[in-house]
Amino acid sequence: MAALTWMLIGSDGKLRAIWRALIFYVAGTWAVFPLVGVPAKWIARAPHLGDGLTAANIGLGELQNLLVALICTGAFALYEGRRVDSYGLPVAGAFSPLTFEGAAAGFAMAGAVAAGMAAVGGMQVFGLAHTAQSAWLSALAWLGANLCVGIAEEAFYRGYLLQTLWKVLGFWPASVVIALVFAADHYFYKAGENVWDVITLVSFSLLCCYSVLKTGSLWFAVGFHFAFDYMQLFVIGTPNGSRVPEGRLFDVRFTGPAWLNGGVLGTEASVLMYPALALLGLYLWWRRRGMALA
Repeated sequence: MAALTWMLIGSDGKLRAIWRALIFYVAGTWAVFPLVGVPAKWIARAPHLGDGLTAANIGLGELQNLLVALICTGAFALYEGRRVDSYGLPVAGAFSPLTFEGAAAGFAMAGAVAAGMAAVGGMQVFGLAHTAQSAWLSALAWLGANLCVGIAEEAFYRGYLLQTLWKVLGFWPASVVIALVFAADHYFYKAGENVWDVITLVSFSLLCCYSVLKTGSLWFAVGFHFAFDYMQLFVIGTPNGSRVPEGRLFDVRFTGPAWLNGGVLGTEASVLMYPALALLGLYLWWRRRGMALA
């Protein structure tokens, strides 16, 4: 009994960090998410949203993810006697230069990959996909949807989960575990996934974790995640899991081999994404060299 108590309870009298992290993920994925999903399905049916890759569907799904992240983080923050925003996402930092720096990095990286694809024949642009007026409306809709993506996914995977695993495993082992979980969740729940996109997802997650190590905050990662997806889904209009975004900005045709343009997974599965991710990692190292918080 004493050995079991030692395994479960730490010297502070609370559940050990490894068990808290495990409960956070398991409860969030298989208990809280399905419960939150019930009203989300009712809302989705009301305006007849359908199942297309639209800003409304993405926004609704990510609002569900954000609610799950807030509920789970809030429960453990209460247990630990901390603020819910104390796990890398302080409210005061939402509009900080760090967030905008991350957004600039996301826009630049996804844009550079698209430009590279166009230069070597993997993508052709035939002008705007809609009128200027409808493009503005779509721009705002996708802006809101991708803001939800950035905040929700960073809060769930690299907020409480990263901070807690970091305590018990160390930074890089914790980051690797989260990257594998992040990639697995996308792999098993998105159509058309392949090994190339998994490499991108793992690298993407490690890069977001690294930004926390170098900046002490998740806001760079939130800005980066938001802008990266916004460029892919709205501006470029890249396929995502065999579906083409509705309301995208440009009328684009993807040509050439899948290793170049990503095939049904779009730019994030392109071979050009790997050097772009590596360059951003080098930028983070150079921009804040000597500032690691481990």
